[in-house]
Amino acid sequence: MTRRTEWPDSGDPPGGAAGDAETRSGRRGRRGREDSGGPSSSRAESGPPRTPEEQARAICLRLLTGSPRTRKQLGDALHQRGIPEDVAEEVLSRFEDVGLIDDAAFADAWVDSRHHGRGLARRALARELRTKGVDSTVIEEAVGRLDSEQEESTARELVDRKLRATRGLDREKRMRRLAGMLARKGYGEGLAFRVVKQALEEEGEDPDLLEEHGLRAKR
Repeated sequence: MTRRTEWPDSGDPPGGAAGDAETRSGRRGRRGREDSGGPSSSRAESGPPRTPEEQARAICLRLLTGSPRTRKQLGDALHQRGIPEDVAEEVLSRFEDVGLIDDAAFADAWVDSRHHGRGLARRALARELRTKGVDSTVIEEAVGRLDSEQEESTARELVDRKLRATRGLDREKRMRRLAGMLARKGYGEGLAFRVVKQALEEEGEDPDLLEEHGLRAKR
């Protein structure tokens, strides 16, 4: 049975009809070595070498199959794998044109997921998106979808979950611990202490003492 070799989309096999004849002749001459499992067999199974453009497409598709990526993330991956810069830019632009790369959609999904899943505030979300190479304008639009009321509501939920774990500590330490938790998630100092103070007041703590301890905890 005659075996058929598939060639890259970018062109025909070298040499035209003559190349085909030489290829068939060479294949018959090597058949014995290929059947024996030698090096020629491995080369035949791997197929013709791919062009840098084909390699770049394959890398991007493989990465995007795992999870959405920003253009910067994919560009860094291509650079690390030795793809020429001009080839990488062409492939990435093509992926953007067909919607396989969409930094705005990525940023919107990231904000929704990380805010509702981890309780991160706008400041922390913006910081994470910057590390992923998202443009500052795109970041501003994505995090701008979270208003101050939503942030405060989420901060309150986070504090309510942690209140029980802080019982038994003195007031100032409780305030520091709860406000510190919010700060690590990107909430501003003023909002953090206000939310913590309100939560502790609802537990029966003296508002005046909380105010005093809160001022000391900020120092």
